Amino acid sequence: MDGTSSVVLLLLFLWCLCSRRMERYELTAPAAFVLLGLLLGEGTGVLHLALPHETVKLLAEVTLVWVLFTDAARLSFRALRPELGLYGRLLGIGLPLCVALGTVLAAVLLPGVSWWAALYVGAALAPTDAALGATMMVNPVVPAKIRRLINVESGLNDGIVTPLVVLALAGVSAAEHTAPPDATGHAVVQLVVGAAYGAVVGLAAGWLLRTALRNGWAAEDFAGAGVLALALLGYSSALAFGGNGFIAAFVAGLAVGSTHGAPQRVLLYVEQSAALVSVLVWLVFGALLLPEAFDHFTWQTAVYAVLSLTVIRMLPVALSLIGSGLDLKTILFVGWFGPRGLASIIFGLLAVEELAVPDTRAVAPVVTLTVLLSVLAHGLTSAPLANRYGAAAAAKGIGRAGTTADELPVRGMAAGGLHHGHGHGHGHGRRRGGAAPS
Repeated sequence: MDGTSSVVLLLLFLWCLCSRRMERYELTAPAAFVLLGLLLGEGTGVLHLALPHETVKLLAEVTLVWVLFTDAARLSFRALRPELGLYGRLLGIGLPLCVALGTVLAAVLLPGVSWWAALYVGAALAPTDAALGATMMVNPVVPAKIRRLINVESGLNDGIVTPLVVLALAGVSAAEHTAPPDATGHAVVQLVVGAAYGAVVGLAAGWLLRTALRNGWAAEDFAGAGVLALALLGYSSALAFGGNGFIAAFVAGLAVGSTHGAPQRVLLYVEQSAALVSVLVWLVFGALLLPEAFDHFTWQTAVYAVLSLTVIRMLPVALSLIGSGLDLKTILFVGWFGPRGLASIIFGLLAVEELAVPDTRAVAPVVTLTVLLSVLAHGLTSAPLANRYGAAAAAKGIGRAGTTADELPVRGMAAGGLHHGHGHGHGHGRRRGGAAPS
């Protein structure tokens, strides 16, 4: 273990010591580790993350697998049913519109970007990450219904857009002759096989886990480690069967979550493991991706990044929520709190590893800059906007403030705080870590 590894481990330990106090300054783990990566890497040279391509790709793949699996496994569809219409509007109407608008504007604004590359940009920047608005997500003045809406959307949209990202990367590679001409069709077959395989594995594993726990065959202390291995098993074995591992992991998580009936602490082990590698991804983002992208930023990149956080996100959300019964302030609030975070970074890392250099330089900087702006903008506005909206919502009697026993930790809170992880959501647990609230 070299000096760089020791520095990274020391940073993780120190953050755990002061994470609660950092909340007072609105400093989340993503923002802190991006800044540390940039300062200690490019700024001072203390952190030498000259990682091999295989290591970067492995980190991105493992993180995405665990995040997709836990995002899906924590959901309880029975608990989501009362507000299913709102979730359906955001995920079934708002998300496709966001991808479509992002694709069109990328093709128009970004120089040298093909339609396949534009689709990649639109899809990679569509998923949201509630961790970057962690202060808002645990603020009791914001109605619980609205926090749940943002939380559930954030938990599912990365899995939904993953097939589009996979197809877009295959299309770019085929167009540039760095992959076989039938790469796109092959990717479609892999997605179908991965979804079917993930469903079978998840349903079988969920039934086995539920049976073992109920009959006392399995100790809960080891069940968490078993589920952690299951997520990676679903990914790796799907590849062996010719399927897409990411889709298999996501669908397996959905199936496990609908059948296992296990207590939150079983999933907590997986969520905390995902939180740990997520923090490492943020560190790599600050130390490697940002310095590389700085050299290729253009005015078109900046304009698109701003549009991605505003028009490309907020207009589809507004259109999808017309007729939902939510007032204009609520729609604008939900539209603004669509931070771009972990999933977009991982998609960016995958693009860097899979595409040729010219293609990477055409798409990676816009993903990088959008995430950077989101870390700053949503981190700074989380508390003040939550307080203002919460006061207005209370005056109008919108939703309800406070917490109840069915509300669970926020998606991304482990990545956002790596500590106590209190928050709100639905299902078996929070998104990326945290204990069930009292």
